[in-house]
Amino acid sequence: MRRAPFPWKEAMGFGFGVLRLSPESFWRMTPRELAAAMEAVLGTREAALDRASFAELSARFPDAPSS
Repeated sequence: MRRAPFPWKEAMGFGFGVLRLSPESFWRMTPRELAAAMEAVLGTREAALDRASFAELSARFPDAPSS
């Protein structure tokens, strides 16, 4: 499964345009911090993983057996 590239144009537009961050402040943020700021401003939140998606991930990436 190929992941979509990170949406840098949208992230920078939000950080500079909406949050009015300086370039230094923007580039010092982690993606998690930026996502939290976006969620706070936009009132959005990603949906939790559904059972079928969780089962698929668990099958693809099983936990290592404990010894």
